[in-house]
Amino acid sequence: MKPGREPPSSREIAIGLLARREYSRAELEHRLARKEVAPEDIDACLDALAEQGLQSDARFAESFVRSRVLRGQGVRRITSELSQRGVATEVQRQAIAEVETQENVDWFELARDVLARRFQTPGDSPRERARRERFLASRGFEFDQIRHALACL
Repeated sequence: MKPGREPPSSREIAIGLLARREYSRAELEHRLARKEVAPEDIDACLDALAEQGLQSDARFAESFVRSRVLRGQGVRRITSELSQRGVATEVQRQAIAEVETQENVDWFELARDVLARRFQTPGDSPRERARRERFLASRGFEFDQIRHALACL
């Protein structure tokens, strides 16, 4: 910072972050706290940004879900990561439902596609089959989706 210049306000910091990508309220709160912004200033700033429509957990969650689906991740992993980012469970459910509808997401077919990109066969031995199951489970797919993917490979 140049001498004689005031440090940026909490709003300027938050707007700068939001200009690059969507953030959840909890992420912005954490970022502003790291910049040593007073807690009462953080709350006031984030409330104002939400009222103005500049920050929205619902919009963040929808964008996040869409990006994770494109990466080939399942619902379990997506919801876990959204929870880590401080997004409420109901907002997560709504975002997933919205993306499923808009993008026609079929989790069973997504699991099959992800598995097919990584492996050519369902596995000749129980050990190889378990490896494929672990791979899909780590991506956040449900047991039924994993079983479907292995059956279709």
